[in-house]
Amino acid sequence: MKIANFLSYDGNPREAAERVTAQESAGVDVVWVAEAYGYDSPTLMGYLAAVTERAEIGSGIINVFSRTPGAIAQTVAGLDNVSGGRAILGLGASGPQVIEGFHGVPYDKPLTRIREVIDVVRMALRREPLAYDGDTVTLPLPEGQGMGLGKPLKLINRPERSSVPIFMASLGQKSVAACAEIADGWIPTLFIPERAERVWGEALADGRSSRADDLGTLDVVAGGMLAITDDPDQQAALLQKARANVALYVGGMGARDKNFYNDLWTDYGFGDEAEVVQDLYLSGKKDQAAAQFADDTIRRMNLVGDEAFVRERIEANREAEVSILSVVPAGPDPLGDLERLKSWLD
Repeated sequence: MKIANFLSYDGNPREAAERVTAQESAGVDVVWVAEAYGYDSPTLMGYLAAVTERAEIGSGIINVFSRTPGAIAQTVAGLDNVSGGRAILGLGASGPQVIEGFHGVPYDKPLTRIREVIDVVRMALRREPLAYDGDTVTLPLPEGQGMGLGKPLKLINRPERSSVPIFMASLGQKSVAACAEIADGWIPTLFIPERAERVWGEALADGRSSRADDLGTLDVVAGGMLAITDDPDQQAALLQKARANVALYVGGMGARDKNFYNDLWTDYGFGDEAEVVQDLYLSGKKDQAAAQFADDTIRRMNLVGDEAFVRERIEANREAEVSILSVVPAGPDPLGDLERLKSWLD
């Protein structure tokens, strides 16, 4: 099991880079760089490639609507070169509010778009001419569009690797099944290990039944806040922050009738809770919304507690097939916690 860290998408990249170099020394194996509608992730990924030596550097995530498939392929090929073969391409669909609001692009056929972008990126890394006829991607531009002068082109440079790991951020049944079929790794959100099989077990099995042998085992990225502490007051304060974050996603992300995280909470078996949280959050009662979640649920989503509890959470994630334990160090000794975690995993 590897250790990963997701960088905050609203943070300062220069400060984040300083933390990452220290975290790499403490044992972090993978760094994920988020984007949302803040700074772009490839810029910071390239910067991190220059100041790190060992850690893999992944986009967590790049959406498949705001860049062409060719641009995504160029980006990951370049990042893989400057990092010496340490790049991971994390892809996702994001959501209609970001895609249509921030980028001004229609949010059409997101799952089909992801599949076709992955096809094209893999073609480009193999230096194949980009000739592709899909539902959302057509290369070159077909006759009757543009000037009619497009022709299949292949990447000029020779990539560091002919295949870069591609991870998908997905939650819905169809998208998780597709991820298990075609991707190297899966990035779920709001992961509760004990309820993962209930929600995604069938979808993962369906996808794996069609998975190509050369893809190997599907990596799973999940975890939570990390703080190894015996102090109950510290634990409570940190878990309160985690509770507020869950409320943001379940209650406030997307529109009332288009919130993927609220749907997930219902799939977990917390439908009544999901409805109440959303009603309270959208009416401005954020603290009351956060208070609706059961303490045990929030604890299970994080690694905050004494050594015995954190070790138990590691095993719960392992049993849920998590292979990359993604943590956010939040205790009084974040680097020390990472070092202890690494020693336990080793």
